Amino acid sequence: MSVTYMVSGFAVGLLVGLTGVGGGSLMTPLLTLLFGIHPTVAVGTDLAFASVTKVAGTFAHRYKGNVHWDIVRLLCIGALPAAVVTTLVLKYVGGLSDEIGHIIRYSIAGSVMLTVIALIFRKHIQNWVNAHPERQLHGRKLAAATIISGVILGTLVTISSIGAGAIGATILVLLYPRLSPAEIAGTDIAYAVPLTAIAALGHWWLGSINWELLATLLLGSVPGITIGSLLSRAIPEKVLRALLAVVLTTVAVKLVH
Repeated sequence: MSVTYMVSGFAVGLLVGLTGVGGGSLMTPLLTLLFGIHPTVAVGTDLAFASVTKVAGTFAHRYKGNVHWDIVRLLCIGALPAAVVTTLVLKYVGGLSDEIGHIIRYSIAGSVMLTVIALIFRKHIQNWVNAHPERQLHGRKLAAATIISGVILGTLVTISSIGAGAIGATILVLLYPRLSPAEIAGTDIAYAVPLTAIAALGHWWLGSINWELLATLLLGSVPGITIGSLLSRAIPEKVLRALLAVVLTTVAVKLVH
């Protein structure tokens, strides 16, 4: 089974490298559907997986000057307390119970569909925002909207491990349309590091991290991400994102049914 997990880690890493979409929307449903792992354990293990893999990405983007730390700070003001509160709620209601497992399963499905929407309409949203500069927020309103977005993302990520990638990037496009794609990616990855780390610590406290599984997935994902990144320019982005949207929609449907 460990070889199967390693291959799965490689496959997810390859897709992440090719598309840039966060591994949570791929890894968590895979663990739940294919391997029958309890949804809470799948979420906790994937959060630990993400907290490790995103560190390297943050260093790379910081080196290139792609991280806007003021935006990261505002997102963290909302996201980190939300992650703590959500963890406490999961602890109170019983994070490993079958009832909560079903709720988390549906949360994963909903988060996957939000990722699909973000994939399909991200450029349309960006074009609309750029065409209507009068609708853009500034000053305190922009700061407040960023913090509120952090609260939503922190809650979503802690429950489902999904949201810090495509959904977070789409929110940044909506709030900060003047940022370049590299700056969106760098800022999105940077705030996700402390968020996934705190959420992972919370799930460790809940007892919902499979450490052996985590190590095996990491062994497969590192070469997968590397190869995917090298091949990404050889395949048209539209083809990749369309394929990924179809796969994720199928996953969401199977999670519900």
